Amino acid sequence: METSFVIVESPSKAKTINKYLGKGYVVEASVGHIKNLPKSKLSVDIDNGFDVVYETIEGKEDVIERLRAKAAKAKTVYIATDPDREGEAIAAHIADVIRDVNKNVKRVLFHEITAEGVRDGMAHPKKIDRHLVMSQQARRAMDRIVGYKVSPFVWKTIYYGLSAGRVQSVALRLICEREKGIKSFVPVEYWSITGDFQTTSGESFLAKLAKISGSDPKIADETTARGYVADIQKHQFEIKSVDRKPVKRNPPAPFITSTLQQDAARRLRFSSKRTMMLAQKLYEGQELGEEGLTGLITYMRTDSTRLNGEAVSHVREYIYENYGKEYVPKEPRLYKKGKASQDAHEAIRPTSVKFSPKVVKKYLDKDLYLLYELIWNRFVACQMSPAQFEQVTVDVAGGDYLFRASDQLPTFRGFLQVFDDMQEEGPGEQEDSDPTSKIPPTIASGQKTSILNILPRQHFTKPPGRYTESSLVKDLEALGIGRPSTYALIVSTVIDRKYVEHQERKLYATDLGIQVNDLLVKYFPAIFNVKFTARMEEELDTIASGKQDYLKVMQDFYEPFHHANEKAHSLASNIKKSLQEKTDQLCELCGRPMVVKWGRNGRFMACTGYPECRNTKPLAEDQEKHQHVVGVKCELCGGDMVVKGGKFGTFLGCSTYPSCKNTKPISMGIKCPKCKEGDLIERRTKKRKRTFYGCSKYPACDFASWDKPMNEPCPLCGNSFVVMKYSQTKGEYVICPECKQEIVKEEVALRA
Repeated sequence: METSFVIVESPSKAKTINKYLGKGYVVEASVGHIKNLPKSKLSVDIDNGFDVVYETIEGKEDVIERLRAKAAKAKTVYIATDPDREGEAIAAHIADVIRDVNKNVKRVLFHEITAEGVRDGMAHPKKIDRHLVMSQQARRAMDRIVGYKVSPFVWKTIYYGLSAGRVQSVALRLICEREKGIKSFVPVEYWSITGDFQTTSGESFLAKLAKISGSDPKIADETTARGYVADIQKHQFEIKSVDRKPVKRNPPAPFITSTLQQDAARRLRFSSKRTMMLAQKLYEGQELGEEGLTGLITYMRTDSTRLNGEAVSHVREYIYENYGKEYVPKEPRLYKKGKASQDAHEAIRPTSVKFSPKVVKKYLDKDLYLLYELIWNRFVACQMSPAQFEQVTVDVAGGDYLFRASDQLPTFRGFLQVFDDMQEEGPGEQEDSDPTSKIPPTIASGQKTSILNILPRQHFTKPPGRYTESSLVKDLEALGIGRPSTYALIVSTVIDRKYVEHQERKLYATDLGIQVNDLLVKYFPAIFNVKFTARMEEELDTIASGKQDYLKVMQDFYEPFHHANEKAHSLASNIKKSLQEKTDQLCELCGRPMVVKWGRNGRFMACTGYPECRNTKPLAEDQEKHQHVVGVKCELCGGDMVVKGGKFGTFLGCSTYPSCKNTKPISMGIKCPKCKEGDLIERRTKKRKRTFYGCSKYPACDFASWDKPMNEPCPLCGNSFVVMKYSQTKGEYVICPECKQEIVKEEVALRA
């Protein structure tokens, strides 16, 4: 019997799809990318139309041969990689290697991994979208050019091993500018006055001073505040007006990639990477008892709030049956698409509303369940009736003073029965909140009131808050920086490069990050620029839609970049000298002045006589400055544990040192693969100070590795971590220690 051959990316996705297709189909996984740009060279031929040269990923030769062998025996080959630019590029590479053994190659898209979704995809095969492929290629080419040409400039001026990126460096710029705004902020004192009033019926409520002689109060200091308090107490007050009006709050739109990442960060404390890894698993399929392998959500890389009409119809029926008629609006809710939305995929939603969180909970691990519950609740809520409130505003007047109290009383919960759309995390509160209280229901205009107390409160204006992952993704989306598939990678990259630190869910620009940012902004002002980067994203979108030519977009990008890069490199030597901080210390070995330089482990002092004199020493005060509290208490004395640096790497030490000398290793957040009990920690050898990674249970467990573990699951086999390796020919690359497959670094973020 003739068979059809279906190729997908991941083994788990292959397993789910095979269940739905049944006999007559063979389903295999490419296990991610099969080709990538080689590490050892630029691989973008700038002089020949920006042609990009790919090569087979090491270790994928056997995969390719297996795909070719099965393609040769099949009647038709269907390539069903993910329905986005990245998936389209993988599809194109697969087609290139099998077309000589089977010319009957078709592209199919599965927007959801369900029986219906798979049938629909197979019923509507198409050709590989070359416009989409060229758009992805343009992105890779731009990123490769910037990375390979600007990174050496950073090496020459700061130190070897640093990196710059077309989009990552713009994200870093946002974080650094926020950091500088915080440090330069000068707080301004102001005061508020709140009155504790009592009605004639004995009910009390709080109201804030809103007007003085008809104008907004401006109270700059305590003396002024106390003067007003004394004068207020001389007057009689009464209820001037009570305004009651109904207000509605509409439900939020269903999730797109950015809002899912934001909400998961805010509510569940998930990183963007973790959110996308979990969403990928929900999309590809989970075992649901008798249902078997089932894809639980639609494709999770999307910028569209559009919903499938049939899905909307089903959820409206569900709402009617489970909540009642009043919770179903007369017409289905439609949501406006964003300005930059490509609308290639519908919003993120459950594949079937019948798979409620209650139904699937027993089949999912904790984090999968929490993310699924969030998606399911938001989808159901988006098609429910608005929440209704009574907005009550009370004005209390006496002399030249008017106090105001406001309250919102719920009258119909509507969508809030399912999804509490609590306030989005903002850039930072600008003022302290004042005391509030409920307004008595019997309050009426004309009632006399007595003043129980007058409460003056001191406030200071506050700086903008530091970015969180949630708020950074929100701003990146608003500014047009990156696309749904890249947000997680952007955030993780600036953290991995140690340009940014993640402390208590906030993003702090490091001294190194600020140094790199200042350098790039100064010498590449037009390139590492929000507007330029956003325009390039728009240009990439025009390639995808077929409106713009690949070559034209690349030329528009490269011309200003090339001029800036040439100039920067010509000045690198002088820039490096200008960045070195002079000190008043002399080298104890040769007597020449010492300067402050940057290295892999931060700043240090070095002799100006290098290379004749190689004397270096740490900056003790700098080390102390960069110690930071990690939220761990010392079990010996109760003091705060801080991150410190030593000759064998970083560690946790008690902040009360030398009174308490307690130390402990810093966990990388990865369980030891050998004993399953200890945590992997970074260490250094005694003689050569080489970094390695071992088990915290040593000597009970002797696991050790030269390869740096990364706390990211393998997107191919699901192993709990991957490792970073290095070779002179390939540079840095990522491999899974379990399945031994090399993973494109972008794929760790995009597929995780």
